Amino acid sequence: MEKRYIYADNAATTAVSENVLQSMLPYFTSQYGNPSSIYKLGRDAQKSVEEAREKAAAALGCSPSEIFFTSCGTESDNWAIRATAERLAAKGKTHIITTAFEHHAVLHTCAYLEKHGFTVTYLPVGEDGVIKPSQVADAITDKTALVTIMYANNEIGTIQPIAEIGAICREKGVLFHTDAVQAVGHVPINVAEQNIDMLSVSGHKIHAQKGTGLLYVRKGIPLPNLIFGGGQERGKRPGTENVPAIVGLGTAITDACADIPEKGERLTKIRNKIIDGILNIEGTRLNGSREKRLPGNINISFLGVEGEALLLLLDSKGICASSGSACTSGSLDPSHVLLSLGLPHEVAHGSLRLSLGEDITDEDADYIIAAVKDVVTRLRNMSPLWEDIVSGKEHTKKLLPFVSKITLV
Repeated sequence: MEKRYIYADNAATTAVSENVLQSMLPYFTSQYGNPSSIYKLGRDAQKSVEEAREKAAAALGCSPSEIFFTSCGTESDNWAIRATAERLAAKGKTHIITTAFEHHAVLHTCAYLEKHGFTVTYLPVGEDGVIKPSQVADAITDKTALVTIMYANNEIGTIQPIAEIGAICREKGVLFHTDAVQAVGHVPINVAEQNIDMLSVSGHKIHAQKGTGLLYVRKGIPLPNLIFGGGQERGKRPGTENVPAIVGLGTAITDACADIPEKGERLTKIRNKIIDGILNIEGTRLNGSREKRLPGNINISFLGVEGEALLLLLDSKGICASSGSACTSGSLDPSHVLLSLGLPHEVAHGSLRLSLGEDITDEDADYIIAAVKDVVTRLRNMSPLWEDIVSGKEHTKKLLPFVSKITLV
């Protein structure tokens, strides 16, 4: 098998596209003005920032005045959740609803608020990784300040019923925030039609540079500052604007949202080919719903395989992948997302996430399938756990319901 190089970790980060790079370059050299300056060089920079804001608004179906540029999705999540919670606490609203498998930008923010007098309901997720709108409705109380539920999960790619959840929140007078970092550019989003009050975006997931993002806040919702210092972003997010990054984000979000149906159809076809090929390996399972899933996301567990070893051997074959969220890749603990689905530690430990880019080919898919089969076989030949499993040892029988059929010897 001739070695190829395949980047299949686009949920962790994406390459800056050529179109984005070219749009940014002038703002590092000739168009370097500070947007707060009143002379032409500064006014031109401010105009470029506002043009990027208009592009972002067009992609999300909102007004430019509802877009605030930030440094990343994590900052946007923190701003939306903390500022809203702290503002509404004065009105006795000290309850937040989220899910057990959110990104840590949300979970850690909620944990912070719990230490400061808030109560948080962490909705459990079923085996399919999809929250039911009725769960949200049942959890809302007269003290609920905010519901924050991610649009699409960053590890297993499951897409949540955002419009339905938003409608419930709107009916009950509760604000609704969604972390859409993984969803933008992959599924159609219209914040007005989907009853979304606040939404977070990260640039480096859609071929913009790292260190740029935005927060959408529906007009009429007061937004206290997260940081203080100046008049930028209408006085809400001080600090001299990162003009190259903002311009690049405007280009990236326009490009990402331009051909969602066509891109999704092609990626889904290749994704399903890889899923079917890998699931032919015994002792495997697809994590999360197959249907309610991002087009390019694949998350599969392999019994008797250790995730980090799987990644390293795939890397030696030129395949870049992940075993969970990139933000926790240094941890040896099983993914909290996979554990939230009810998987035992032994199954969750052996997970592989492949997140495909637009440049993936059928030949790449064939290579990935063959490489995964080769690596899994190699690792299982060295695995005491796998030996116990195929030998039918009593302590392994509890694992069998979670994976496909295994041939016992």
